[in-house]
Amino acid sequence: MTANPGTEPAESGLRAYGLEIFAASFAALLLEISYTRVISFKLFYYYTYLVIGLALLGIGSGGVIVTISGRIRRAKTNTVLLWSFLSGAVTVVIGYIVVARVSIDTLNIWSSGTRAQVSSVVRLLVICVAIFGSFLAVGVIVATLFARRSDRIGRLYFADLLGAGLACAVVVALIGSIGPPATIMLAGLILALAGLLIAVRDYRRTIGVGAVLVVVLGTLVVQPQLLPEQRDDATKTSLTSANTIYSAWSPIFRVDVTNLGNERLLFHDGLLGSAIYRYDGNPATLTRFNTDPRKLPFAVAGKPPRRVLIIGAAGGNEILTSLYFNAGHIDAVELNPVTYSLVTDKYASYDGHLAQNPKVHYVNGDGRSYLARSDKQYNLVWFPAPDSYSATNAATADAFVLSESYLYTTNAVVSSLNHLAPNGILAVQFGEFDKPNRTLRYVATARSALGKLGIHDPTDHILVATSSADVLGRSLTTILVKRQAFTATDVDRFLAAIPTIPGASLLYAPGHAGKANEVSKLVRTPGSRIDSFYDSYPFDVRPVTDNQPFFWHFTSFTQVLRDFTKPIDPHDFEEAIGERVLVLLLGISVLLAAVFLLLPFLAIRKTWSALPHKRRSATYFGLLGLGFIFFEVTLIERLTLFLGYPTYSLTVTLMSLLIFTGVGAYLSERFKDRGASVAPVLVAAITALTLFYLFGLMPLTTALLSWPLAARILVALAVLAPLGVCLGMFMPLGLGAVARTTDHAREYVAWGWAVSGFASVIGSVLSTILAMTFGFGVVLALALGIYLIALAILPTLLRAGVGAAASAPERGSALAATSSLPTSPRRRRSATSTVGSRDLGARPGRSRRRIRRAGEPGGGSELDHAAALLARRSVPVEPVARSTTLGD
Repeated sequence: MTANPGTEPAESGLRAYGLEIFAASFAALLLEISYTRVISFKLFYYYTYLVIGLALLGIGSGGVIVTISGRIRRAKTNTVLLWSFLSGAVTVVIGYIVVARVSIDTLNIWSSGTRAQVSSVVRLLVICVAIFGSFLAVGVIVATLFARRSDRIGRLYFADLLGAGLACAVVVALIGSIGPPATIMLAGLILALAGLLIAVRDYRRTIGVGAVLVVVLGTLVVQPQLLPEQRDDATKTSLTSANTIYSAWSPIFRVDVTNLGNERLLFHDGLLGSAIYRYDGNPATLTRFNTDPRKLPFAVAGKPPRRVLIIGAAGGNEILTSLYFNAGHIDAVELNPVTYSLVTDKYASYDGHLAQNPKVHYVNGDGRSYLARSDKQYNLVWFPAPDSYSATNAATADAFVLSESYLYTTNAVVSSLNHLAPNGILAVQFGEFDKPNRTLRYVATARSALGKLGIHDPTDHILVATSSADVLGRSLTTILVKRQAFTATDVDRFLAAIPTIPGASLLYAPGHAGKANEVSKLVRTPGSRIDSFYDSYPFDVRPVTDNQPFFWHFTSFTQVLRDFTKPIDPHDFEEAIGERVLVLLLGISVLLAAVFLLLPFLAIRKTWSALPHKRRSATYFGLLGLGFIFFEVTLIERLTLFLGYPTYSLTVTLMSLLIFTGVGAYLSERFKDRGASVAPVLVAAITALTLFYLFGLMPLTTALLSWPLAARILVALAVLAPLGVCLGMFMPLGLGAVARTTDHAREYVAWGWAVSGFASVIGSVLSTILAMTFGFGVVLALALGIYLIALAILPTLLRAGVGAAASAPERGSALAATSSLPTSPRRRRSATSTVGSRDLGARPGRSRRRIRRAGEPGGGSELDHAAALLARRSVPVEPVARSTTLGD
């Protein structure tokens, strides 16, 4: 099965291995995106960043393993592929079972110095290792194929990108149809099928192993209920087949339905989200709304609204409210397709066929996009805390700390106010515990929006009331905003309605102070002193914008670091839990990346220490990994609003960058001998593109927001394509340069892979921290600065490579034949350099064999491993998920 030690294994034929690398890349992307959904359900949304880093780590570590393992280097290509595919399929199954069965209480991570803390940290690490292991085999496969089929690198790279791109195109549909667990098993099935095909072709004795894996994984794809149920975080409701009557996954969140009297409770990713109420179709039976806070906007209006728009309709409670108060027409928008199907189909008879009511237009879509496409004027635009699943559950929205929300930004408020009919009302409701942070932030954002509309004194344009706390300690705040000033009659109606709601109280109304409170103080503070108010309040409640749309982020990272070791109150959801987790994940990313990507080089430390220009090259490759992540994450976020769904933005952005980065890498071959001359062009192009993304992209996408989705996707692909082409040139040019400087090109390429991977893993978390602190615009500007520094370093690496080649012409000419993307057949045939006295031009087949022997310790097969370092990819993020790409 392997060749003799120290020899290059004999290979038969000239297989391109396009199908094999396609399968590996396709499976890896399915795994990553599916695991973001599983982890969001099992733990919380912010832990999906961990999946992104682990995927990058696993793929990068696979490449490092190929480099330092003599056994793998000596094995035949088909042998490496066979056992990588089969072991990858096994680790997919085992990894999922481990993730499902390990129970954890993530809040105990912050119980400093306790046994519970140690247990929770260990359990989290076990989950990390289980996910990480699923990606190792893919890294080995890709690195091996790029290394051993350097003469067909163009086709291999195309197949790699095609696999990843097609996976981007289908993964959303797969998650919505068969669910993430089955999609994970499908990824394993693809790996097993690829292994079985190799076994049938070359290793008959292993056919049985491959066949068994195919049967097992195929069964689990069709029957995912055979898999163990996920054990949710201890802070979430335990949801199993025993206590739910229906469960379904979607690309946004999983929905579990339980029965409670006349309600069907809907749990979203393990948290109580909303409910579908039993309804007989007669609005007169809905008298409960006479004492419900949802009556307030209707009471202030004084007469039935002609048109109502509900953003985040969920199970339809606000629709029922609108019907009870005799609204003329109701447009109700719900983002999650599962919730939409429950209301319109599965429980249609239970909810009185609410969606089929002639007064109701129930739509599956994104609220901001719907507003942008609508030319209607509404008497009431209503946001019943859709990002926190429902108004009454908004207080448990700690899971959304790291989630961007484009529904509550200054831009969204301006758009909503512009869609109001004369005297129309914008209504927003938030759940609170003991701090009015959400209320204060929205009032601050509304103040800012009114200012943009020329209204600089907000005191007559805002009404705020709150209800009493329920048994869980939650209260519900209602905020009403108008472009026109509230009249004295409006205010009187508001004040008269509050006593009819049990436990409700006034927080602010013009001319009526109510009890002294921070909300009233914020509304009344003059603009000249507003910054003093924000500075004095213990949490950050400043307005949020589309550039920095983290509505739920109330604690600065400076404060988080200062209090990092202090215990937290598990019942206080404003205690920066999400921010703490993000800082923790940054630390874990640094540790794991160092251990799995850099530490292995101790095994070849003598060779590594002999590599020239390490500090300069490490800076260059590290900058590429970090800069690409910054560009990618920022552009995913900037296109989220334009494409309507976070998942669409993720997949479309990745698809475009993957394809066109590949094009750029391929084109870079034309400039490998004159890389210095292309640097000024790249400087100009990347600078111009970044300026466009900073100042022109949002106006363009805003203007085109009403276009059909297919057209918007084409626009997104078009605006990303030039950047992908530019960024794709950096890695091959850098690799070609450093490969010429040493006899140990294989190890140098692996070193570049590791450094770039190290930076990418860290950048996937760091980019979010920076965006939350400074905004996406700053992150985008940093990405430009990072690439400009890399461009300043590149000419020095190119000169070093040229100088080394000139001083060692025999070695240099051999390296030149293999140290970048493949040359044309004519150029390979015309080569005249020699290795060990063999003429490369006269004996091309033997020359290739000879160069590969040089790739063993003490030699170098530069293109073999340079190709392995060409832009690797990874994905993310979820519904609202974030994604990264390794060192493109």
